[in-house]
Amino acid sequence: MSYNNILVAFDGSNLSRKAISHASALAESSGATLTVLHVYQVPLVNNGDFMVTLPADWSQQYMDHSFKVLEEAKALVPGTINATFKLIDGDPANTILDYAGDNGADLIVLGSRGLGGIREFVLGSVSHNVMQHAKAPVLIVK
Repeated sequence: MSYNNILVAFDGSNLSRKAISHASALAESSGATLTVLHVYQVPLVNNGDFMVTLPADWSQQYMDHSFKVLEEAKALVPGTINATFKLIDGDPANTILDYAGDNGADLIVLGSRGLGGIREFVLGSVSHNVMQHAKAPVLIVK
């Protein structure tokens, strides 16, 4: 099977590093374009009946960290691959699904577990959500 447009989600975890490695190998062997997507989400704080966003300096810290994560991803993709790198704010699973649909990804690659922590336990993993709702094939790397 040949792919033309591979989307790999990267959050900086060990399994997302493995996902980039697999996606890079697939892109290189098939001549596909590779898009590396890092989705960050500035948390909201729930205080009873209302939601509060974090102070601006915390939001900036999330942005700065996200840029560092994306730079790490750039170092993991061989220069021989036609790759683009995207940074988007949003809910990780929905953002991955939307980006894949809007940009014609014919394969989505992601690690089986990321850096979700307690949120993953309560709401379910990003990889599970993407796998259940994606229109394109999904490769989950363990």
